Amino acid sequence: MQQQAIAIIGLGRVGSAFLDALRNKPRQGIQIIAVAEPNHTPGRMAAENAGIPVYNVQELIARSQDIDILFDLTGSHAVRQELREGLAASHNQRTVIAPESVARMIWALTVEGGGLPEVHQETGYY
Repeated sequence: MQQQAIAIIGLGRVGSAFLDALRNKPRQGIQIIAVAEPNHTPGRMAAENAGIPVYNVQELIARSQDIDILFDLTGSHAVRQELREGLAASHNQRTVIAPESVARMIWALTVEGGGLPEVHQETGYY
């Protein structure tokens, strides 16, 4: 089975819940290889404790050649733009940026009960 290397950007309430769900219910074919979070959130601490490398957005872009899917769970237009521009500048045509709406769909298909917290006004692909 082909492994999908993923990274999560933003480990606030949404990103932390998504990280926990993926870590607590391991899926074949999915490997969390990095996260990006500037603040000391519970999600960042969980990633550090699990040995998942923590970077800032620019460092993650520099390492993106090894990432299949970047889950952008920040809810920030500026971060989404930084990701797009950074991937384009690095000529990365491999990595896909998945917004919160995709994370919510994955959550609905794989996690029983509850849902990702509703904290960001806009969750579409902007």
